[in-house]
Amino acid sequence: MSFLRPISSSSYCLARGASRKPFDGGTVTVTEDTYGRESPKELLDNATTYSEQEPHTHEDLWTEGPYPHKSNFKQSQAKNSRRPKVDPRETSVLLFPGQGTQYVGMGKELLKYPNVNEMYEVASQILGYDLLEICLSGPSKQLSKTIYQQPAIVVSSLAAVEKLREENPALLGGFSVGEITALTFAGVFSFEDAIRLVKVRAEAMQLASEIVPSGMMTVFYGPDSRLGFACSVAKEFCQRQGLTEADCRIASYLYPHCKVVAGNEEALSFIEENKADFRLKRLKRLPVSGAFHTDLMLPAVSALKKVLNTITVENPLIPVHSNIDGKYYKDAEQVKKQLPRQICKPVKWEQTMHILYERNRGTAFPLTFECGPGKSLKAILKMCNAKAFDSCSAIEA
Repeated sequence: MSFLRPISSSSYCLARGASRKPFDGGTVTVTEDTYGRESPKELLDNATTYSEQEPHTHEDLWTEGPYPHKSNFKQSQAKNSRRPKVDPRETSVLLFPGQGTQYVGMGKELLKYPNVNEMYEVASQILGYDLLEICLSGPSKQLSKTIYQQPAIVVSSLAAVEKLREENPALLGGFSVGEITALTFAGVFSFEDAIRLVKVRAEAMQLASEIVPSGMMTVFYGPDSRLGFACSVAKEFCQRQGLTEADCRIASYLYPHCKVVAGNEEALSFIEENKADFRLKRLKRLPVSGAFHTDLMLPAVSALKKVLNTITVENPLIPVHSNIDGKYYKDAEQVKKQLPRQICKPVKWEQTMHILYERNRGTAFPLTFECGPGKSLKAILKMCNAKAFDSCSAIEA
């Protein structure tokens, strides 16, 4: 099957190395299967804006899910979550943030809770530096480096959970490195092994990001935008510039009309310079040091596989949903298989939100807590499911 889409001649020619000329209104028709790499099934799975379904009221917009009321269960994404047969209001969902949420001073308000100081001390012994000092005093430039940022977010997020000891979590989700936080809370890793794991992960990803200058940016776009096509053309632009390691793709699905794109520095700059041609509304660079969740992170995969073979990995005591496909991990072997792949695969967060919160009209929502620095996941939940957001609180680190 071939998908035809017009693209302005200026961006199309620029991607092929030609000098840019003023846009004359003409178009070049390009077969998008030359650039696209998603199969029809992946396109359907990733398409979580269901414009063909008309809600009865504005309130229904985010509560009825992507499928009609009482639809065939085989179509429903709710089948990919494991929900206890109790009143949802008596359970809770914990969400753990990933990179980009860090800030100097995080963790300060949690030091008064039991075990928190000890957590930072144990982590510091394993890491070989004073993690709490970096969290509290920075400087920001140091905290933004992957090797410090990932352990800081994981420990600070687990410290935030100390405020929720009285709760009864039923489901867990973690964004990027937050998935390790969620797995640790679910008993898959001991705290000490989790720190060893995130230390290796952060060091390997930092090294991979230093091999190729790269980054990430949030993209806000409309229904007429060509974001996927922009990534494909930007990648080809890098290849034609002679870059041997080139990639540009959607790295995180956040909510309808908002994604995170990652790739070579040259690819991101290309999209920034030509955003009007691809009808993109607004772009915002993220404070991270590499193109995480792309093929540019492949050099880091083997290091993660090795460390997973040296630590104890248990079956999850609580369902933890994977970033790769939004489905919950079934056992320890699946964790060992998928966690290394996660660093070079897109984060399917928008899809995971549908899996966790899709339910029939009138069904209550669980309490949701975002545990860690910032309130980014709470804000994303509001855009994915406004009624679930009403039951969401942020336990900030």
